[in-house]
Amino acid sequence: QVQLVESGGGLVQSGGSLRLSCEASGQALDYHSVGWFRQIPGKEYEGVSCVSASGGNTNYADSVKGRFTISRDNAKNTIYLQMNTLKPEDSAVYYCAARSGSLFSKLAADYDHWGRGTQVTVSS
Repeated sequence: QVQLVESGGGLVQSGGSLRLSCEASGQALDYHSVGWFRQIPGKEYEGVSCVSASGGNTNYADSVKGRFTISRDNAKNTIYLQMNTLKPEDSAVYYCAARSGSLFSKLAADYDHWGRGTQVTVSS
C-alpha cells in the first residue's frame, strides 16, 4: 500500500512561488504514475498536472501551463510541483495521487492512492 504525504503549501502573495512535495512510503513509486489535483470547497477535483512512472511524459492543465512544473525523484520516492507566478485562483487544497502503471491519467477516478492534501492560499 502506498502512503502519500504532501507538504509545502502555505500563504503566498500573487506572483509568488511555492514548491509542493509529495513523499511516498510503503512502496516505491518507480512503477506508479502520479498526479497533482486541487480542490476548492464544493467543487470536484481539478487535475493540475501528472507525470508518467519514468518521468518522461508530463501533462498540465491549460490554466497552469508555463507556470507549474511537475518532477519526480524516484530515488527519494518524492514528487514535486513547482508553482510559479501564482494567482489567487490557484488557491485550493492540493493533493497528490498515485496509480499503478506507467501511463498517467488526468482523471481523479483513475488514481488509487491519495494524500491528505496541503492548503495553498494566494492573496491578491
